[in-house]
Amino acid sequence: MTASKVLVSDKLSDSGLQVLKAAPGIVVDYKPGLSEDALAEIIGEYDGLVIRSGSKVSAKVIAKADNLRVIGRAGIGVDNVDVPAASRRGIIVMNTPTGNAVTTAEHAISLLMSLARKIPQATASMRSGKWEKTKFEGSEIAGKTLGVVGMGNIGRIVADRAQGLKLKVIAFDPVLTSDKAASLGIELVTVDALLTRSDFITCHAPLTPETKNLLNKDAFAKMKKSVLIVNAARGGIVNEQDLEVALKEGRIAGAALDVFEKEPTNPEHPLFQLDNFICTPHLGASTAEAQDRVALEVAEQVAEFLTSGSIRNSVNVPSLPGEAAEKLRPYLDLAAKLGKMLGQLGSVDVREFRVTCTGEAGEYGVRPLANAALSGYLERFLEEPINAVSAPYEAKARGISVIEVRELATRRYTSTVRVTVTGEQGLHTATGTLGTSGNAVLVGLDGYELDATLEGHVVVLHNDDRPGVIGAVGTILGKRSINVSRMQVGLHEGKAFALWNVDAAVPEEVMKELRGLSNVRDVLLVKL
Repeated sequence: MTASKVLVSDKLSDSGLQVLKAAPGIVVDYKPGLSEDALAEIIGEYDGLVIRSGSKVSAKVIAKADNLRVIGRAGIGVDNVDVPAASRRGIIVMNTPTGNAVTTAEHAISLLMSLARKIPQATASMRSGKWEKTKFEGSEIAGKTLGVVGMGNIGRIVADRAQGLKLKVIAFDPVLTSDKAASLGIELVTVDALLTRSDFITCHAPLTPETKNLLNKDAFAKMKKSVLIVNAARGGIVNEQDLEVALKEGRIAGAALDVFEKEPTNPEHPLFQLDNFICTPHLGASTAEAQDRVALEVAEQVAEFLTSGSIRNSVNVPSLPGEAAEKLRPYLDLAAKLGKMLGQLGSVDVREFRVTCTGEAGEYGVRPLANAALSGYLERFLEEPINAVSAPYEAKARGISVIEVRELATRRYTSTVRVTVTGEQGLHTATGTLGTSGNAVLVGLDGYELDATLEGHVVVLHNDDRPGVIGAVGTILGKRSINVSRMQVGLHEGKAFALWNVDAAVPEEVMKELRGLSNVRDVLLVKL
């Protein structure tokens, strides 16, 4: 039996290295600190690669990875891995989604306590020879309200610890049910309610188009002037320019950031000059325990895969029997795209996620397709990467009931996948099938019959069925040199749904212009 070679190209704790070295049939090379070019030069001889955040596993590196079968990332994020490129080459990408959760949550709480009691400022003052006791009067946190943005693994731990500190916890999470929130002792609220009611705000959401600049000048204007803000999630959720102005002008009392829009940050960053601002250099996961934990987890996962074929915490491979994978691949893509579309149509306070399959789509059971659809739906709302394996667990943690249904095929379509998301605020449903070339096609959306390609960027237009709307939309897009590759309209009771496939993302100012047209009810840009 030929030995499998594993390259560790970032610093990894000894405990993780020993797990790899002790695995039968595995040879380990430990070469931390490799540049992208150096990694690309030698990667061709390895079966496995173990990294942290330092190594850049780009398409250039993957193109040279002729023997690579698995990439293991010690940590949550896989931003430094070109996952689509790896997937195209059949390389499994794994991460350790829970290994850093406790450490990151504790860091957020530490930042909040330090900010409330002005500990860094008082330390700096004393080191300069001063005793300014009255200058650093702090804020007590017990009995006050903490607003948590995002209730994933980390957000839930923060909420639990905060309750132990006698804080009242309110939270915003578009895919957490109010029943589940109540069982956690948390009040689920809207973003606006969280902004206006919170004494402290902490962010634990992913960076998505919806959360980018979520805390900006408009948000700061709604907050209490005494509010303290913590972001230990992703840089860009807090608009740093608007934050600087808000802190300078006293619109908010203080802020603590562990993450920034650009890292490493510029030493001359204007926030660093403010007395009511504290920061750390992305230390959320930086504890000895967390480093050991993620090192052990990723080493065990990579070793198990290379020795037995077992797959855990993969971000790009669903759990399927081998004989079904090839046949179901196009249906998995269809289901994921249906989920992604529904995830971008607007929140319904989801309680039930129902996936119905007919014909060939349900031949191997509904569950693989339900998991793919669920993964596509939830990825818009989670800080952690999600896949078809982890999606059911994330849904359960949020109190979402997942229902799988198999029905007989209809006369019109021999095989379909239908996804329905139901909540207190209503429901959304999308039905798809495969086109003649195996591509994903949307044939129904919220009661409208369609025949639209699910690919790339799609402008979804809801309007009254009146003359001139299509022409006006086409004129605006053409004027901005936005190419339309396809357009489909569905009609129902005097209303219309139109899906415009465009070649690139549509700028927000163009979306605003479209929303201002007569007879237009709503316009969304969906990315699939």
